[in-house]
Amino acid sequence: MVARFSPPSGAAPRISPHYLALSPRPSAGVISGVNTGFAVSPQRGGQVGVAAAPVAVRYTFDGGVQQPITDLGGAFVLRPLAQNGGTLSLVPQGNGLAVQYPSRCTLPRERQCPRAILEGIRDDRLNPGTRTMQYGASILMSHEDLSDGANVLQKGYSVGGTSQFKLQVDHRLGHPSCVIAGRTRIYRAEPFMDVADGMWHNLMCARSRNRLTTIVDGVERAWVPVPPTLSIANAEPLRVGGKGANMGNDQFAGRVDDVYLTIN
Repeated sequence: MVARFSPPSGAAPRISPHYLALSPRPSAGVISGVNTGFAVSPQRGGQVGVAAAPVAVRYTFDGGVQQPITDLGGAFVLRPLAQNGGTLSLVPQGNGLAVQYPSRCTLPRERQCPRAILEGIRDDRLNPGTRTMQYGASILMSHEDLSDGANVLQKGYSVGGTSQFKLQVDHRLGHPSCVIAGRTRIYRAEPFMDVADGMWHNLMCARSRNRLTTIVDGVERAWVPVPPTLSIANAEPLRVGGKGANMGNDQFAGRVDDVYLTIN
């Protein structure tokens, strides 16, 4: 499905002061408690549910390394998952902190590359079904961080009939793209612009009733039509920075902040 492009419209949305950290600056450093083995397979028994009411999840990562990584409501815990010595660190960003992911691996054998992501646990409240939704994050990347795929935020997979929503930076051209997939088809809105320029960018994916739109720094940059009946419901956890810690995980490299998911 080919993305359609929209003219610039509107100004970049501002984060409410409600979300600004009011406490003293928390501690930066390496995130501890990393699971260095393989990911625990999510429980897939029984029927997969969908959100029965609106849900809003936002991670600012401003709690410091001494605190669990939760959303602003203290729920939806994310845990570090790594292989081959991959580490995640909290680094200063503005008045708070951001997550630093491993540098892009240049080893000749991918299986030896350090990998690390943040992963939640299965929670069907984060399945939008056919509801409208917005999800996104702020990212900082350079061209040295690029690869064939760098996943920022996702739930589910685009193959295997599980369904998915995802935000990624595609290819070595630094194109941001939003993806949703049903059981038989993938829809992607990809603008031809480079966000791997060493500057922070706010990326948002917005699914309306019949459209998926990629918004960069508050401006609509690409959209693709989607069927209103397309339902996203899977037994996978929310993941930030890759689709797992195993080889071929589309590892993100760079920094991530202000990750969010809103199901309307």
